[in-house]
Amino acid sequence: MKFGKELKSQMVPEWTEAYMGYDSLKNLLKDINHFQERNRTAPLATNPPGLSRKLTLYRAFSGLTQRTVSPRTHDSESQPILVNSVKRSNGEEGYETRFLMVADEGGEYELVFFRRLDDEFNKVNKFYKGKVQEVMKEAAELNKQMDALIAFRIKVDNPKHVIFESQVEMNRLAAAAKASSEAAALTASASTAMRSRRKVDHMDVIDEDHSNTGQRSDDSFSNDAISGGVSKTRGITFRPPPLEILSHVTVNNSIETPRSTIRSVLNIPIQTDLKLTKENLSKVEEQLKRAFTEFYQRLQLLRSFSFMNMLAFSKILKKYDKITLRNASKSYLKLVDNSYIGSSDEVPKLMERVEAAFVKHFSNSNRKKGLSILRPTAKRQRHRTTAFLGFFAGCTVSLIIALILIVRARNIIQESGRDKYMNTMFPLYSLFGFIVLHMIMYAANIYFWRRYRVNYPFIFGFNQRTALGYREVLLLAFGLAALATGCVLANLDMEMEPKTGDYKAITELLPLVLVILVLLVVILPFNIIYRSSRYFLLTCIFHCICAPLYKVVLSDFFLADQFTSQVQAFRNLEFYICYYSSGDYKRRENSCKDNEVFNTFNFIVAAIPYTWRLLQCLRRFFEEKDNWQGLNGLKYLATIVAVTTRIAYSRDKSAGWNIVAWIASIIAAFSSTYWDLVWDWGLLGRTSKNRWLRDKLLVPHKSVYFVAMVLNILLRLAWLQTVLDFDVSFLHHQTLVTIVASLEIIRRGIWNFFRLENEHLNNVGKYRAFKSVPLPFNYDENEDEEDA
Repeated sequence: MKFGKELKSQMVPEWTEAYMGYDSLKNLLKDINHFQERNRTAPLATNPPGLSRKLTLYRAFSGLTQRTVSPRTHDSESQPILVNSVKRSNGEEGYETRFLMVADEGGEYELVFFRRLDDEFNKVNKFYKGKVQEVMKEAAELNKQMDALIAFRIKVDNPKHVIFESQVEMNRLAAAAKASSEAAALTASASTAMRSRRKVDHMDVIDEDHSNTGQRSDDSFSNDAISGGVSKTRGITFRPPPLEILSHVTVNNSIETPRSTIRSVLNIPIQTDLKLTKENLSKVEEQLKRAFTEFYQRLQLLRSFSFMNMLAFSKILKKYDKITLRNASKSYLKLVDNSYIGSSDEVPKLMERVEAAFVKHFSNSNRKKGLSILRPTAKRQRHRTTAFLGFFAGCTVSLIIALILIVRARNIIQESGRDKYMNTMFPLYSLFGFIVLHMIMYAANIYFWRRYRVNYPFIFGFNQRTALGYREVLLLAFGLAALATGCVLANLDMEMEPKTGDYKAITELLPLVLVILVLLVVILPFNIIYRSSRYFLLTCIFHCICAPLYKVVLSDFFLADQFTSQVQAFRNLEFYICYYSSGDYKRRENSCKDNEVFNTFNFIVAAIPYTWRLLQCLRRFFEEKDNWQGLNGLKYLATIVAVTTRIAYSRDKSAGWNIVAWIASIIAAFSSTYWDLVWDWGLLGRTSKNRWLRDKLLVPHKSVYFVAMVLNILLRLAWLQTVLDFDVSFLHHQTLVTIVASLEIIRRGIWNFFRLENEHLNNVGKYRAFKSVPLPFNYDENEDEEDA
């Protein structure tokens, strides 16, 4: 793989603009090469065709160990460049290269190259320095959190006899230190390294852990903290946190519940006192464990950023030397090595301290277990997933073909019970068709998100190790499709077979059994069938149902948007309840359409998904003071009005309801389409360098965006089937409703890709590549100021 492609594959997607512009610098080198080729003098004599290859056979053998000699010899006074550190107008330190060979032929091309190289290096160095300063501040905060955690552990584990035990432990440690002094003296190299170890201001707790990993238990460390003194073991000074630190901290109630939301709205104070219980201790430890994990991943990304950029500068300068036959890489790379990004060692040292602290305090000194959590391995693609995917996909296709052949062979379409079947069984089974279609569209979205490097696990908040890929989603989709199609086929076969006519009640219960089975699989507590993903889905569903009692995050309102495209599926669920509770399902008869309760809930069910989104928008409007969220809420309110008026028109075919439904639907369709294209997709920009599109696009073919916009508009008009009451002679009404609902699901699938693409580009513009993990303790601000 060429380095340019490798660099792109290793980039942090949100930091793409901060990396060295390798391709642009490579293009400048191509310009230099083309200029040299145009101005290269022609050889005096031309060899006959075929002779040049033969002449090489008679050249002297240069040997295998002979070192190559540079085409030009350079001394220290004939260097082509001089690199200096300069102060810019804004006070920041930068680097500037002076090219000394401008008078040479083509020197102006090389001058442009070095100016661009300086800009790229200053950009990379500044970005890296800023990010390192950020993580050092976070390290200081984590250090304070660890101080509080250790004091918390002491209070919870042994609150009464801790002083007496601390003295005993101190005496034991002192005796152990004296007994091992001789052995410590023999290890001179290790002692020298420890004595020369630099003292840092941050992560003191982590420093002591790293210095003596595996030598002391949490209890011994805690007892030193209580004694209030400073203990020394094997020449290492420990400065444990005092227990008084707990008097300056309060609990951070980061876990939001409906109760906490209601209390905040009613201005009821929330209890933040530190309760010294083992339950609270486990919660605090879990929060800090997540914080350490996320912090370590940030350090890994910073280390990768530094390494890849250093390698990129080395590669591009070697290409320059090769093309121009100069020796500029040595002096410039020396500058790179001495710069902040090349000489700073804060990140690797901080990673070592984080590893040592995490292993000791969160994995019971089990290094292998601790590092497996901090360094999650990439998710391996299992061959069995692909094998089962192919199996279920083949089963689904085979069952669909068999179903079509049975319908054609037995001429079921012309049977007298056709209308009864379409009005009862078809809505029951079409529910699974909607779910499968939505899952297939989601799998396609994942495939294209990965192809165009959209960091969807970070945006949604998925666990990187358990996030489902498109193969896993397709496996679930085709597994459900095969199961549902098999039930349809069994239903028809049992109905048409005289031998199974007595089991009609069991036949009619197949759809209900299938629904119950799917629900049981979703809520299954066992660690099978992607449990973490299922529970994440259930959590988001619960947040949508309880809107606006939970803080709205992207995964919640994204799922609520998916529900707005599954209105027909919600109606089918309502029909399930009505059909199996009040209807005579054994004879395939029901009176749901004549039931006033069913018709009333038909209004409510259709508006539920839009109501969830409206409440989420209102929560964000009052919480974030964002007026655009208020406008977005009005858009969903208009959609609710349009949906209810269309249902009313379908019940009462009067001219008044027809006009109201037309007006409400046009307003809802126009506002929703405009919001999709402009705000959710970020398109239709007049001043953009890409006409009517964004400045930055992930898909290289611009026509894709225009086709998507046209499809979005056309598929938005699917509601015309309800307002205009289309009647297609060769399609049953239920079939037409299913097709319209499927078109809306397809439109939502297209919307998903561009919506997340726009979100990804916003994160890239703000360099947001990390999740913010709430910390368990809040420190007293006055105390912090006194310490400062």
